[in-house]
Amino acid sequence: MTRYEKGLEQLKKIDGKTGEEVINSLKQISPDLGQYIVEFAFGDIYSRKGLSLAEREMITLSSLLTVGGCEPQLKVHIQAALHVGISPEKIIEIFLQCIPYTGFPKVLNAVFTAQQIFSTL
Repeated sequence: MTRYEKGLEQLKKIDGKTGEEVINSLKQISPDLGQYIVEFAFGDIYSRKGLSLAEREMITLSSLLTVGGCEPQLKVHIQAALHVGISPEKIIEIFLQCIPYTGFPKVLNAVFTAQQIFSTL
């Protein structure tokens, strides 16, 4: 199995249809970027042993919140977290845990982003 095939398999497990839509949206402007995401992020990193997919998504949510300004990616990973079995309540708790380290503005942005996703459930 190639890195791309392995990554695509992981992407489907984590993001379902949403992940494929993100990769497909890059085909016109930067197909290489889509390939790098699939091969590296999902083929190499997400495929490693040692953490469950849910644990990886919890770390990803925390990281995106901490960086800030990543609300489009945060939306994708909130959906992924739900897809791998993390409850909406736990997602909010993950965000609240970040308040002492990143501050209220970034947590507010993440919570409002989650609210958009949860409202479609």
